Amino acid sequence: MRAGSRVIPDSTARGRPAKGATTAGADPGAVAHLRSADPVMRALIDRIGALDVAARRRGRPADPFGSLLRSVVGQQLSMLAARSIFARIVELAGGRSPDPEQLLGFNDAQLRAAGLSGQKVACVRDLAKRVLARELDLSALPRMSDEEIVERVTAVRGLGRWTAEMFLMFHLGRSDVLPVGDLGIRRAVERAYQQPDLPSAQHLSRIAEPWRPYRTLACLYLWESLGNVPNPTPP
Repeated sequence: MRAGSRVIPDSTARGRPAKGATTAGADPGAVAHLRSADPVMRALIDRIGALDVAARRRGRPADPFGSLLRSVVGQQLSMLAARSIFARIVELAGGRSPDPEQLLGFNDAQLRAAGLSGQKVACVRDLAKRVLARELDLSALPRMSDEEIVERVTAVRGLGRWTAEMFLMFHLGRSDVLPVGDLGIRRAVERAYQQPDLPSAQHLSRIAEPWRPYRTLACLYLWESLGNVPNPTPP
């Protein structure tokens, strides 16, 4: 997949956003592809109906550092707990998502009081230092392929593939991301596809093969099928 592809791609030019497309709803071509490619996904889409794709990104910082910071905060936490902790960090920064300099200006006690564990404090500090040193060039990420971005992001302490995939899906809007380790996705597939247990990463990849190049949208429907606003769950 080309760098810069969006959740709502032009069906005639893979990897480019459709002219005049809105992120409020899924691209009809992508929905049609999923419905025709997989009867189980078709039943899921018909039951759920239209998705507000833009709503899945509301409340997330618009800047790339803030987006990664928010993902670190949310690791291994419920959506409610993650929102509460991030809101306290925003309050520390004067009402907006902190930039790397601001983040490093907080002492450990302040970050722990906001709700971060000691491990997460170390992670967000390493993230901020790498961004400031341009070891992680956030401005260059949109021009990179998905795998290149995963490689750059996972070089940061405590940021694994799941965090990189959430960044691809929810910040960069890449259209063909499949987070095989996400417990919510695995649980939804287990239920929808009547699996005897949670599918392995390899089995999930095989099930998802017909969804290409719109696996991100398929995942949004799977999260929605659990009855939740998408709250990705790391492995």
